[in-house]
Amino acid sequence: MNIKTVSIGLVLMAGLAIATLASGADGQASTQPSTAPAGTATSRPASDEGLLEVGSKIASSKPKPADKPADEKGPPLPFHSIEGYGGGAITPMAYLVNPGPKDTIFGLPSAAFSEVIAGSKGLQSLSFTETIFRRIELGYAIERFGTGTLEDDIRRHTGVDIHNDAVYLHNWNIRGNLLEENAFGLPFLPAITAGVHLKYNEDIGDINHRLNGALSHIGYNSSFGEDYTLTASKTIVDKTWTLGRPLILTGGLRNSAAAQLGFLGFGEQRHTTFEGSIAYMPTDWLLIAYEFREKEDPYKRIPGLVGAEDNWQGFDISWIINKHATLVAGYGIFGTVVNTQENDAFWIQFKYEF
Repeated sequence: MNIKTVSIGLVLMAGLAIATLASGADGQASTQPSTAPAGTATSRPASDEGLLEVGSKIASSKPKPADKPADEKGPPLPFHSIEGYGGGAITPMAYLVNPGPKDTIFGLPSAAFSEVIAGSKGLQSLSFTETIFRRIELGYAIERFGTGTLEDDIRRHTGVDIHNDAVYLHNWNIRGNLLEENAFGLPFLPAITAGVHLKYNEDIGDINHRLNGALSHIGYNSSFGEDYTLTASKTIVDKTWTLGRPLILTGGLRNSAAAQLGFLGFGEQRHTTFEGSIAYMPTDWLLIAYEFREKEDPYKRIPGLVGAEDNWQGFDISWIINKHATLVAGYGIFGTVVNTQENDAFWIQFKYEF
């Protein structure tokens, strides 16, 4: 990790710590004897509530016909990442997708389609998730990464035709919620989730073969790889500094040997990097977010063809259409992606929870 990344990570983690301490202080205050008359109901401070509780409150606050019970399902958050797990577009959250009400064994499935349009690159992702026992999220995504000018640049520099203008990357994800938010009656505890992410690039091996092993000389080792993630998220609702609206802070670590998320395959050298996000819901139907994902270089450079990886940043805005569907738009600053600069990327995602 470089100094700039460490600084960003410390700021996000410090925010998470301050927020959880603030909520903890409110929680301690709420344990004091109530001065309300006997028989009068008292409620917890909003800052004691996690995302699921806030979501249920949003849902139950909407008018319902008198002959129908209140629906406890909150807004369909989090979204799907392009890699097929719960989070933002490029980073995870510790919350699992569509876990269902208490005591649910099999939650209902969720599906999403994402499209990323960059300067010369493009990406399409189709993702699915299923959460069981409210604690284990299973996910899969297939991504098509359009390589843009890379095929022509390789032909111009080497005379070799790789016969590929896109690569397909498969992602199998399993994430376990190790610690529920506000567990053990402690309102300062974040949700903590660990994940294993298996990846397979079905095209990079053939490209390396056509290049007579050129990728192997700069660090390529395999078309298979795995990432390991550990993520903490905390939802804060405070009448003063969040204006009574949910603020979601997330920070985590990723251990990986992937080159460009796996679109260029996987090296031998693994790196541990930081990733995190800040999300805010100014209304029940709108969410805005900032994401940061640190990137490292498992490969050496090939001038004009394979450049140094840069950290990724993303800005999201989401319309929460109803309790099942979201439509997300985003803007990404990705720096060097293989052979071109991609600092004006746009994406859109539609996600549906059954």
